[in-house]
Amino acid sequence: MKRIEDLVVQPPQSATWRVHLDRSMWVGGVRGLMLQALHPVAMRGVWQNSSFQQDPFGRLRRTADFVGRVTFGSPEEAAEIGRRVRAIHRALRVRDPDTGRTHRVDDPELLLWVHCAEVSSYLEVARRGGLGLSERQADRYLAEQRRSAARVGLHPDDVPGTCAEMEAYLKRARPALRVTPEAAAAVRFLLWPRLPRELRLLTAGKPLYFPFGALCYYTLPDWARRMYGVLPEVPQAAVTAALKAFRLALNSLPEPVHDRAFQPATRAMLQASRERLGAAGYDVTKGLKGLTDPRRWPAA
Repeated sequence: MKRIEDLVVQPPQSATWRVHLDRSMWVGGVRGLMLQALHPVAMRGVWQNSSFQQDPFGRLRRTADFVGRVTFGSPEEAAEIGRRVRAIHRALRVRDPDTGRTHRVDDPELLLWVHCAEVSSYLEVARRGGLGLSERQADRYLAEQRRSAARVGLHPDDVPGTCAEMEAYLKRARPALRVTPEAAAAVRFLLWPRLPRELRLLTAGKPLYFPFGALCYYTLPDWARRMYGVLPEVPQAAVTAALKAFRLALNSLPEPVHDRAFQPATRAMLQASRERLGAAGYDVTKGLKGLTDPRRWPAA
């Protein structure tokens, strides 16, 4: 029998598996983009080198593909996407109009901010939404995410690996953050996104996306919402209740239905992961999410 490490990058018993299979990830992903946008150089890097203005939802799906491959993909798939991302970043530059300086997209400072804003958002939203993770498990999640950070070119030792380290990093980063015109536009796009062509059939339901975007916005830290000032403040208890209801509703969807939101390549990767695990004796009748239950693992 193959070792689990040969089948998927992160095993089912990992904290990463539990967080990344939780459907609150959609809220965490958009929250992460909103938080990332507060770093002027990082946001301008996105603005100058991607199609974010036309398709912000597409960036979220590409991020979901990366996260999926470095979690549920094979070691070979994770290594390949890491090489691809590093090569793309290595070739790109960002011009800062405020200083006239040109920055590398793969500058470790920028990569670290993007990583921390993203994974802290996943963790914070999942726990607030009701995913039962202890402090020790939350620390383990951040420690496991150092492997993902290494895929984009960061040294694992430079990446926060506990909740206390993450909190300290975000506190240190705050003086450099501000709302640029690009950041303000990014939040507007994320509150009212432009759908990619393959999802245009959902356009009739677009008025429902504003409440979703607002939910993502309201889960931002207090200091980030004060910086943006885009929406009036509401009681945070109501935000938590709405997040729990959203999470409960999405977690009730069958895995094949939920997976339609992903890119075709992401869906194919997830299906290949199910097949590998099934062939190794794991009970995948309830999909990858079902494997959070150790009773579905093969007998030792």
